[in-house]
Amino acid sequence: MSEFFDPYNADRPLMLKCSCGRDHTIADHHAEVAADGAAIELRRRSETAEFEAYSNEFIEATLVKALFPHDEVRRRFLRAVGKGTAMAAIASVLPVASLQAMAQEKQGSLEKTNLKIGFIPITCATPLIMAAPLGFYQKQGLNVEVTKTAGWALVRDKMINKEYDATHFLSPMPLAISMGLGSNAVPMNVATIQNINGQAITLALKHKNNRDPKNWKGFKFGIPFDYSMHNFLLRYYLAENGLNPDTDVQLRVIPPAEMVANLRAGNIDGFLGPDPFNQRAVFDEVGFIHVLTRDLWDGHPCCAFGTSTEFIQKNPNTFAALYRAVLTSAAMARDPKNRELIAKVISPSQYLNQPEAVVTQVLTGRFADGLGKIQNVPERADFDPMPWQSMAVWMLTQMQRWGYVKGDVDYKAVAEKVFLITDARKHMKDLGQPFAAGGGYTKHTIMGKAFDSAKPAEYLKSFAISKAA
Repeated sequence: MSEFFDPYNADRPLMLKCSCGRDHTIADHHAEVAADGAAIELRRRSETAEFEAYSNEFIEATLVKALFPHDEVRRRFLRAVGKGTAMAAIASVLPVASLQAMAQEKQGSLEKTNLKIGFIPITCATPLIMAAPLGFYQKQGLNVEVTKTAGWALVRDKMINKEYDATHFLSPMPLAISMGLGSNAVPMNVATIQNINGQAITLALKHKNNRDPKNWKGFKFGIPFDYSMHNFLLRYYLAENGLNPDTDVQLRVIPPAEMVANLRAGNIDGFLGPDPFNQRAVFDEVGFIHVLTRDLWDGHPCCAFGTSTEFIQKNPNTFAALYRAVLTSAAMARDPKNRELIAKVISPSQYLNQPEAVVTQVLTGRFADGLGKIQNVPERADFDPMPWQSMAVWMLTQMQRWGYVKGDVDYKAVAEKVFLITDARKHMKDLGQPFAAGGGYTKHTIMGKAFDSAKPAEYLKSFAISKAA
């Protein structure tokens, strides 16, 4: 009997679609079979002693890096107190720092095991998504339902209403929600950055001979949400090229999944959006990639994994287990040799619902640019989980620059309350090591301009185009 239809099988419905009986096309069936095979192989890799050692070291290194962004400070601290004392100090930072021990504890220590986590179907959510089919949540004693969500406003509302236990956030969103910008104020936290880089400015094909931003006056651009790195990076790019993003162009909030359709219909001239939609515009031959955001700020944060402060306070062990599962998934995603298999796992309809070729191009960094060239940029997307508080400070300067925040802002206090590299300083001081006090801050360079998070007010005043008073 053909694999396509099975008209004489009394146990299967005749849907004229797939002989497996499920309501999907034959192409979808093959994609899901391929995804299952890729997940099995990735799961096998995750269960090797080599990966277990790698992921444990990755998590440990993530915590140490959070405390010591500058290598010379880390070395000085280790020489002063020794490895044992240093490990004890790290293990005392938030519930997440005892992750290695958590892995050995019994499931009964978890306050809550059935969890619902939201995600938007974009490649930024790879660690959160991938942790489900690879069994990383289950290994931590968690029964997690990852739920596809239509847009960022809905994600925000479901977190505020406690319909989700944790979620895939745009990294500025927990700052905005905590400050009551665009919603009721509810304290939220960023536990990890989901991805760095991984975005682009994509333009309609009709503009392929108009690549100079100075000529874009009157253009209409799509962004996924006001409180997004996409919005802030696009505004920064336009302003650096002499355009006022509030008067010289139009910025429209468009759900990521609708960006390509709006580009095709001529409703927008371009968008700064998440992948895989930049690559999908190329795949559908309606747009080209003008510039990757890594070329504006290499290593910039985009999306984050986060939850409410209340959830962490009520469920510290559950949060630690969830954190470990997501970090283990990030460790898997960071390894380039896993990227093609990951693309197979997350492409099907229950996750991204995108052609595998599109997702593969994004994750591997070997991609068609829509201008007739094949580019090879391995760092196009990456998965560094560090929630630097200096990143939060930069986001706050941009919120203030464009009028989302009025009046004075205590940048440091807000950043340290929301981005979780917080209690490290106190524990280091208790050990008599005040030189470790700057743990959550590092230097960043955006379009060639250095950002010093210790001087945010001066940075804000340096811009010629700004709404800030």
